[in-house]
Amino acid sequence: MEYIIVIILILFSALFSGLTLGFFSLNKDDLKRKSDLGGKRAKKIYQIRKNGNLLLATLLIGNVAVNSTLAIFLGSIASGFIAGLIATFLIVIFGEIIPQAVFSRHALSFGSAFVPFIKVIRIIFLPITWPIAKFLDIVLGKEMPTVYSRHELMKIIEDHEDMPNSDLDRDEEKIIKGALSFSHKVARDIMTPKSEAFLLEVDDKFNQNLINKIYKSGHSRIPVYEKNPDNIVGVLFIKDLIVADFRNKKVKDFMDEELLFADHMKPLDALLNAFRRQKIHLAIVVNEYNNLAGVVSIEDVLEEIIGAEIVDEFDKHEDLQKLAKQKARKRKINKV
Repeated sequence: MEYIIVIILILFSALFSGLTLGFFSLNKDDLKRKSDLGGKRAKKIYQIRKNGNLLLATLLIGNVAVNSTLAIFLGSIASGFIAGLIATFLIVIFGEIIPQAVFSRHALSFGSAFVPFIKVIRIIFLPITWPIAKFLDIVLGKEMPTVYSRHELMKIIEDHEDMPNSDLDRDEEKIIKGALSFSHKVARDIMTPKSEAFLLEVDDKFNQNLINKIYKSGHSRIPVYEKNPDNIVGVLFIKDLIVADFRNKKVKDFMDEELLFADHMKPLDALLNAFRRQKIHLAIVVNEYNNLAGVVSIEDVLEEIIGAEIVDEFDKHEDLQKLAKQKARKRKINKV
């Protein structure tokens, strides 16, 4: 009978030890999210895991009670030193190492299966565990929520995509990481610089030469200036020219005067909201002196989100900012 009791006590020791590690390896906030998404096992565990201090006190007191009883029974079977040696071996190997290794790998499965058992044990030990848990709540406070930084979230997404059983693909990873990082960039980072922007003057007359230039530019919206390129007064929509008779007419006869100006340090998330709010797809970027710095389109913002250049058949260069920097370096070398 003593041997049967010892085996039962070892099993209970393993159960309490494994459940302690298993339950607390599950983040409370992660369980709440999975529960909200319909995870049945996570919902069962969250019912007891949300009160972490009470659960911890219940499991540890149960584990200590079982191990103490086990040592007593082993003492009745063998001498003191031998009993201590056997108890240590059995508790460490079968009551700690093996169950913790198993429960840590299958915490959600085993944890949800033993939730009813824990609820019963919690009621039995409540007169002892409730004051302890309340004391811990007062002294230490509730469990701190896990808050990830932007860079940590991107690293989590990156690592998750690399896992063999992940349902994320590389394109989704790029889009998620782009969405997390694009608000830290500003209009200056993605704009087409003034030196590479295609502009028209209000008094430019429509002729074959101008039409050819517009066609080769490949743009559907072209900023229009008056006298000075820094003085943008409108935008020419190429679609307005398709059915129009523009012979002997000037650019100003077709331009739209509704403009969206953006400071060169405007964050991209704020710029995207401005595009959506004003229903305009092209912004005129100005510097600290209120002079033209460049132009940026809603397409440029979307490219930052998806993490790739959107290149059509008219684009001669993928990155106009890079092109502008290369030309600037060449001009500097030539001057030297």
